[in-house]
Amino acid sequence: MAKSLGIFVSSPENLQHVIGITKAAKAKGSNVKVFFTWKATTLSKDPAFKSLCEMADDVSICVDSYKKQGFSIDDVPEGLTPKKMATQAQHGIIIEDFDCYLSL
Repeated sequence: MAKSLGIFVSSPENLQHVIGITKAAKAKGSNVKVFFTWKATTLSKDPAFKSLCEMADDVSICVDSYKKQGFSIDDVPEGLTPKKMATQAQHGIIIEDFDCYLSL
């Protein structure tokens, strides 16, 4: 297993997959960063989102996509801090700095 895994999430249908992959990667000792964009930002309202935030090493969401889905940028999802309401630069970090990249 790779030392680090970056997961880019753009589909609102994949939360359980993201959780399962994160759990497996963490069990193998990997550093996991998850970035949610576009319609997948709606997953931040799912009750399971907080547990993902607690499990992964880093979780952030695209604040512009979040806003475009109808949410207020002041409504920070449970499990995140305002700093994790980020830009697409987080996607770039995954591409540049992580050993493996997965897009769901």
